[in-house]
Amino acid sequence: MIAHGNTIELICGNSNKPLAEAIAKQLNVSLSPAEVGKFSDGEISINLPRTVRGKDVFIIQSTSCPVNDNLMELLIMIDACRRASAGRITAVMPYFGYARQDRKARPRDPITAKLVADILTSAGADRVLTMDLHAAQIQGFFDIPVDHLYGAPLLARYFKSKMDENWVVVSPDVGSVSRARNFAAKVNANMAIVDKRRPKANAIEIMNVIGDVKGKKCLMVDDMIDTAGTICQGAEALVKNGAEEVYACCTHGVLSGPAMERINASPIKQLAILDTIDMPENVKSNPKIKILSTAKLIANAITQIYSDHSLSEIYED
Repeated sequence: MIAHGNTIELICGNSNKPLAEAIAKQLNVSLSPAEVGKFSDGEISINLPRTVRGKDVFIIQSTSCPVNDNLMELLIMIDACRRASAGRITAVMPYFGYARQDRKARPRDPITAKLVADILTSAGADRVLTMDLHAAQIQGFFDIPVDHLYGAPLLARYFKSKMDENWVVVSPDVGSVSRARNFAAKVNANMAIVDKRRPKANAIEIMNVIGDVKGKKCLMVDDMIDTAGTICQGAEALVKNGAEEVYACCTHGVLSGPAMERINASPIKQLAILDTIDMPENVKSNPKIKILSTAKLIANAITQIYSDHSLSEIYED
């Protein structure tokens, strides 16, 4: 039986220390020191100098790039806390990696989202706190409680103050229609869809825009942007269809490979992302990128979990 910890203990790995420090500041607690290093052969070494016995431990770690290192750091820290008799262990994963493989799309495909869920449970996590899973049904892959936060209210609050009747919320592909529809309802805006298809193998993609974007300011909404191919192609299609300006936003700015080069060359005027993944300095200083903090939201969620209150209360403003 899980014993409720009698004190909050915050621990973080190497993946997103600025966010962990901001969460600790919001909670008015200090981060527990964690010595995270590597042996000469690359094995990860973890040492927790401060006792966690009987405490409610929250380990803050996004499984972003380098994905495997950050995932192993999280698993080893969970194991260390379990063996040190922590009262309860919550894996706080602002960005949950390996979530894109959530089903068998082809024969012999793995389902890595389920695999990672099983590994976290086996390591000793009692619950998981995460944000905007790539597919909501991933919550069902866990045999432990999952608290699922949403980034859309933060992004909607940022853009709503700028928006008027001339704005349109756009889904960058057919798969994101539900997300864009919900976002449009939050900001009281009309909606459009970018429909992308290939007429045949190795043929140039045809981009159709469903909805009226002529003379409008368009805001494309997605859960994550990785190489930025879809979002940049969508922005170009909107401009070709008469859009006045194009903005974009997402919860998780993975921004790998040629992403920044594509964004800089695209007609996107501004891309707003949340700080679930720690960005390098060249991204933070880029005038096209706006990074919004999730620290208060996650800190409030930690407070609610610790006090056994409903997480829905944090959205009631």
